[in-house]
Amino acid sequence: MNSRRKFVKQTALAGAGLSIIPNLSLGGNLGVSGEKLRMGFIGVGLRGTNHLNNALSRKDIEVVAICDIDPGRISIALDKIKKANAKKPAVFGNSDYDYRNLLELKDVDAVIIATPWLWHTKMAVDSMKAGKYTGLEVSAANTLEECWDLVNTHEETGSHLMILENVNYRRDVLAVLNMVKQNVFGELLHFTCGYQHDLRHVKLNDGKTAYGKGVEFGDKGISESVWRTQHSLLRNADVYPTHGLGPIATMADVNRGNRFVSLTSHATKALGLNKYIVDNGGKDHPNAKLKWKQGDIITSTIETSNGETIIVTHNVNTPHPYSLGFKVQGVQGLTDFDYHTQRIHVEGTTKGHGWENMDAWFEKYDHPLWKKYGSGATEAGHGGIDFFVMQAFVESAKQNIAPPMDAYDAAAWSAVTPLSEVSIENNGEPQNFPDFTRGMWVKRKPYNWMKDTY
Repeated sequence: MNSRRKFVKQTALAGAGLSIIPNLSLGGNLGVSGEKLRMGFIGVGLRGTNHLNNALSRKDIEVVAICDIDPGRISIALDKIKKANAKKPAVFGNSDYDYRNLLELKDVDAVIIATPWLWHTKMAVDSMKAGKYTGLEVSAANTLEECWDLVNTHEETGSHLMILENVNYRRDVLAVLNMVKQNVFGELLHFTCGYQHDLRHVKLNDGKTAYGKGVEFGDKGISESVWRTQHSLLRNADVYPTHGLGPIATMADVNRGNRFVSLTSHATKALGLNKYIVDNGGKDHPNAKLKWKQGDIITSTIETSNGETIIVTHNVNTPHPYSLGFKVQGVQGLTDFDYHTQRIHVEGTTKGHGWENMDAWFEKYDHPLWKKYGSGATEAGHGGIDFFVMQAFVESAKQNIAPPMDAYDAAAWSAVTPLSEVSIENNGEPQNFPDFTRGMWVKRKPYNWMKDTY
């Protein structure tokens, strides 16, 4: 397999959200619980179960508690734990707030939260107040008040929060980050990113078609269609910004010498979900009469204090192959990269005035983490990004130190949702970003993403 095909394959596998590398356990300074990090899982749906699988494959984690209000998901999780020859954990899920009883357990050091979005901040705040090292799935918050809740609770309790943005660990993303850190593109000017992924089959599912052509959601749906679809019905906003914005914010040192200053957003009309329902359920289906609020394509432009601009696109209700649409433009050159496009132009280095494929560039700037552990991921048949995000969480928790993506990042990246909603409602009126660091972004040093540990 040539280098480009190998690199693309590994990166594509990573983006699929596959489980971590089996039988690969890393050491480190054991901290809060002695020999093993004792973990609880709040939410063991599809994403939570993926995290659980990753934890069970490590020798430095003990799964001591799980929580979910769906008995079926609890059964699946317990079966996986049993097959891993691990001790049966404490089980919670008798009510929506039974997770608080899990948080009262003194033998839980760290918690991973992978629940529907509206529960994220509430659960993370409770977890930090309980003194747990908290891992929170994306997006972290839905409102500006919730963004501040995450920051304020972190500061008041001293408990750490890590936003579990796994795209930050994609192989191509980390390679381009390496290029940025080595000044390949010169001083940075502009970025594009986003989340473009046809999710109509996920949002509309009647529980009988196994993510086929269902047209139901809410109480009649399954998995994400039970809760995610409602956001498209009620909110005209970029409700899922962090997959694209997280990597770009890291490259731009946001919250660490730079910050988001303002945002403007615009939305197209909403047609995609209605067409999907009519095509698969008929024009007389009750859901075909719904008026969807979320525009099919939402475009936001962010300005930073250092003078860069970032265009963020959200598009999940139209036919569109998975794409995060990354572009990094500096005064010296640029790159467009994703699964379908990997090209670069650097003035004075690439030939002429054209594009060059990135085979040699990826090889030269491959990130130390992928150099160190990439072969294990490839041999195990998994992409690896979920391994790396779990590794960062576990090692940070064991030492009880700030994670690479912290509460301030969770707040800033997630604030795009409420700010875009207000901007769209007011015909693209600019919205000021809160400074969640309260001025400390000026002195905060960039996290050392180039080390080979985590």
